[in-house]
Amino acid sequence: MNFLVTGATGFIGRRLVASLLSRGHSVNYLGRKRSKELDSRAAFFCWNPDEQAPLDSVPRLDAVIHLAGEPIAQRWNNQIKQRIYSSRVDGTRAIVGGIERLRYRPAVLVSASAIGYYGDRGEEVLTEDSRPGTDFLARLCVDWEREALRAREFGLRVAPVRIAAVLGRNGGALQKMLTPFKFGVGGRLGSGRQWMSWIHLDDLVALLVFAAESPALSGPVNGSSPAPVTNAEFTAVLSNALHRPAVFPVPRLALRLALGELADYLFVSERVAPKAAQDAGFSFRYPELVGALKNLLE
Repeated sequence: MNFLVTGATGFIGRRLVASLLSRGHSVNYLGRKRSKELDSRAAFFCWNPDEQAPLDSVPRLDAVIHLAGEPIAQRWNNQIKQRIYSSRVDGTRAIVGGIERLRYRPAVLVSASAIGYYGDRGEEVLTEDSRPGTDFLARLCVDWEREALRAREFGLRVAPVRIAAVLGRNGGALQKMLTPFKFGVGGRLGSGRQWMSWIHLDDLVALLVFAAESPALSGPVNGSSPAPVTNAEFTAVLSNALHRPAVFPVPRLALRLALGELADYLFVSERVAPKAAQDAGFSFRYPELVGALKNLLE
């Protein structure tokens, strides 16, 4: 298959490009400049995300995987929130608009979304059919997915993948957690009773490819391990894997001072189940947190 990837130079995108090439696919990627880190077999096409995607210059495509967007994990203010929103909603609109103008269109668009779609839901088990939340991230995800799903109007199969906290080496959620634990000051967030949904980077990449290759997957897909854990459980497993204590609960106020409004989302409870992926036959290589962390930390 001939793939187009946006966000190819990011934490997820780099692994995705390598995986696609290893499977014998052709890969094209859009960005502001060519990456020296990506395999030279991946063909580069210049794109300013503020403009319509120049897809007419890309060889005829079979699939598009759209990952591009402003990082969410930064201290928020109104300007940053607008950049986060615009990069995802307007950026997806630009990609879909570029696809619409093609004479020969790809069969499928796999577009990133996030489990932030659901908002703070306590103990509720969340499947793809669960209603959205009402906070900033939830509204962002609703609008983000709506732009992607518009590609259905001109014949594409669309699969928005609602991505959980991604665990991998040298980036993602795990990288940000390791430093305090290595210094022996890691701990649960608040009460620790809130549910954390997560996914190993290798499983996420495999799921993105699976979504592109599998006609059975259409509509939202939860990109999350089938075994979410509470924050307290996650803290205990990570502490044990690192052989470090985790005795200092982190209060919300301290994180608020460090991260601003973003800190509130670290206390959100989202107990997500990957029903659509499993119903379609996807098998997780790292379904349990202990195995995932063992792979990543040893």
